[in-house]
Amino acid sequence: MSSNAGRSVSRRSVPGVVVAGVLVALLGLLAIAGYVVIRVRAHDNSLLIRPTGIPASVSTRTADLMQLSPVPTSPAPGFTLTDQAGRTLSLAGLRGRVVVLEFMDPHCTDICPIVSQEFIDAYRDLGNRVSRVEFVAVNVNRYHLRVADVAAFSAEQRLTRIPSWHFVTGPYLSLQAVWQAYNVEVAAPGPNADVIHSSVMYFINPAGQMRYVASPMDDRTKAGSSYLPPDQLAAWAEGIAQVARQLAR
Repeated sequence: MSSNAGRSVSRRSVPGVVVAGVLVALLGLLAIAGYVVIRVRAHDNSLLIRPTGIPASVSTRTADLMQLSPVPTSPAPGFTLTDQAGRTLSLAGLRGRVVVLEFMDPHCTDICPIVSQEFIDAYRDLGNRVSRVEFVAVNVNRYHLRVADVAAFSAEQRLTRIPSWHFVTGPYLSLQAVWQAYNVEVAAPGPNADVIHSSVMYFINPAGQMRYVASPMDDRTKAGSSYLPPDQLAAWAEGIAQVARQLAR
C-alpha cells in the first residue's frame, strides 16, 4: 500500500509552466481517487479549523491529523467476502456493531503496517465498548487474493490479537466492485510491484450507515522507510477509538 500523505517531496527549480503542468496533473490524479485535499499543517491550535459534526471527544488537533470528516448518513455498500480464517463475512452480518473499514495490501511494507499498529492500539483503547466494534480490511492486491495471503499478513502484523479483526479477500471482480463502491482507486502494475491505492478509513455505525471518513498517513525517514512519530501514532489510535466509542453508544 502506498500513500503520499504526510511525506515531503524534494523539488528542483523548473520553469513555472512546467510546475503548473505538474500541479494540474497531480490534482487530476487526486480527483480521480475521489478526494482533493489541500492542507497546511498548522502549529498553533488557534489556526486549526474544526469541521462541524466531529464527535466532541475528538480534539481538533486529532481531527486535523486524521483528516476526519463526517459524511452524509447513507447505507454503507454491502459485500460478502472471506476473512483470514476462511470464514464468510458479510457487512450486513455485522449490523448492531460499529465497523472500522480499511483497504490494505497483504504484501504492503509501507503504510499498512502503521495502520495495523493503530488498530491494535485502538482496540486496546476501546474500553468497555470493545465488544461492539469490528475492524475490517478489504484486500486491494489483485495478484495475492488467497486466504493464505491475508492470513500471513494478519499474523505478521499481530492483528490476530484483535478478536474482531477481519482481513477479507475474494475473487478479483468481487473485490473490484467493493473498491468502486467505496471510491477506492487501485493501481497494481504487477505481482511484485507496490500497489498504489486511495488511503481511506470509513466508520460505519451499528445501523450499517457510513458516518465518518479519515485518511491514514505516514512519513519517510531519510533512508526511505515508512514511519509515524510515536505521538502521532498514539493520537491516531485514540482518535479511532474515540470515534468508534461515540458510534457504539
